[in-house]
Amino acid sequence: MRFEDVLAEVGVFGKFQIVSLLILCLPRVILPLHFLLHIFISAVPPHHCAISTQRNPENLSQEDLLVINIPQVQDGTFSSCKIYSHPQSHLILNRSQETINGSGVQSCNQGWEYDLSTYSSTTVTQWDLVCDRKWLNQAAATFFFIGLTIGSLLCGFLSDRFGRKKILLLSFLVSTIFGAMSAFSVSYVMFSVCRLLTGVGLMGMTLISITLVLEWTDVAHRTFCGTVSSLSWTVGYMILALLAYLIRDWRWLLLATTAPCLIGLATWWWVPESARWLLTKQDAVGAHRYLSQCAEMNKRPNFRKNISPEVLQKTVTVESRKYTFWDLVRTQQLRKNTLCLGIMWFGVAFSYYGISFHVTGFGRSPFLTHFIFGVIELPAKLGVYLLLDRIGRKMCQGGSLIITSACIALTCLIPIGDWHTLVAILGKGFSEASFTTAFLFTAELYPTVIRQTGLGFCSFMTRLGSSVAPLVILLEDIWLFLPPVVFSSMSLVSGIAAFLLTETCHLELPETIQDVEMDRLGDPTIHLNGLQAHKEVLLENGESVHARGPPVPDNEDLSPPTSTTFSDLSSSIQVDESALRT
Repeated sequence: MRFEDVLAEVGVFGKFQIVSLLILCLPRVILPLHFLLHIFISAVPPHHCAISTQRNPENLSQEDLLVINIPQVQDGTFSSCKIYSHPQSHLILNRSQETINGSGVQSCNQGWEYDLSTYSSTTVTQWDLVCDRKWLNQAAATFFFIGLTIGSLLCGFLSDRFGRKKILLLSFLVSTIFGAMSAFSVSYVMFSVCRLLTGVGLMGMTLISITLVLEWTDVAHRTFCGTVSSLSWTVGYMILALLAYLIRDWRWLLLATTAPCLIGLATWWWVPESARWLLTKQDAVGAHRYLSQCAEMNKRPNFRKNISPEVLQKTVTVESRKYTFWDLVRTQQLRKNTLCLGIMWFGVAFSYYGISFHVTGFGRSPFLTHFIFGVIELPAKLGVYLLLDRIGRKMCQGGSLIITSACIALTCLIPIGDWHTLVAILGKGFSEASFTTAFLFTAELYPTVIRQTGLGFCSFMTRLGSSVAPLVILLEDIWLFLPPVVFSSMSLVSGIAAFLLTETCHLELPETIQDVEMDRLGDPTIHLNGLQAHKEVLLENGESVHARGPPVPDNEDLSPPTSTTFSDLSSSIQVDESALRT
């Protein structure tokens, strides 16, 4: 018997699942507050070299003071990183004249002056992360995503080993502590280290929240739950734009985005552990306790009467051995899935954050642009919800990535303006559609016994993509269109990889590695009309036998009975087990 049969007895989508979904939406709201925080706390205001009082003997106006001290670049604006060796007073009368007095141009040696009309303080103004130190600003974002990368490996593995709920609590604690410490950083190094550790904690929140939601729902409601969970990310996305608009100081903004973690800690007590995971760990008592809570909230009182932990342990098919990252590539189908998913996730994150981090490149207010980018995610996710069960996961995933690639490429050809912004927004929408699909698609491809480990690997590839994205933006100093060309190309490659994956639409979640591998062979007896007609039991000597007799002929009716109860199924399985033992 599969876990879905148990879930049908306690309620596949009742009050228990709805409450759990709402609680687990909070971590998803918190995530964009930190994932995209770099856009605002590390924004680069307009700046120029600091001008000492000795360079202004005649109390000139600000405009004239800049003219005689700061050279102009080709577009007529003042240089951000250069200053004349000596003031050029004659340029006040004729700015087209050459410099005199043998004066050359030198780098800023007395710091910088910043335009604080948009931001009162950022990490850039705090530690002068401009000009020759500009790379340190993008490196700060990379450090954060490196933390996410580390967290994806740790949290995925640990939650498969020690449980979803325990690691979720640890993630909340780490995110709260180091998020607050980041706001009180006294140096760039301290800030970068604290942000890295914050990323480690946040990664557990993103992995475990979506997994717990999916592991407590059935096939029919999985798309809905995945979409609602994804919509909560969009809510956080738009909240960040509002917070950044209201709070222009980077320290206070960091504290404001970390504060919701305290609410997460308070609601953690009501988060249920995954009964699927408990059964894989042979903890039938714990699984029975949570399943009983689910049945009680969903008004299914007969479950506790009919099924004891002992019966649950005997009747539900699980694997109980320990798994490692090696199991992701040990068998043929999982090896293919892992390779394609790694490429796909790298491209998804690479293009998504490449667009998101470039909000100042569209000629609009960064707050308005960021908010619009959040709003466009709403129709994108609703569209995904309507299409996922109609055209399938693979078409949604691959198609959205290829369209994202096309939109990014078009921004290279369209001049800055309304049309350029519109195409960029459409690209952002399809990029988000690919992200929304990817979480659900990935969770359905990996079996329960290594689902968190698989998600951890995919998240590792995601964070590699998001870590590289801020650094790729620096390539615009070489060629203005080089970053979008790179983003577009990677999005195209990841879209092709998505089309190589197995379609999972309308299939039950695989429980074991064997489920995934037998599906690869096209075995019609594993997922047919939602029933498991027979199951191969691998013996220690490598041979296999059918636990339910020989495969069922193709022409035999396997439609599920309409009045079968859990106790009937339990009795049937016990009879089959007796026959197998004899």
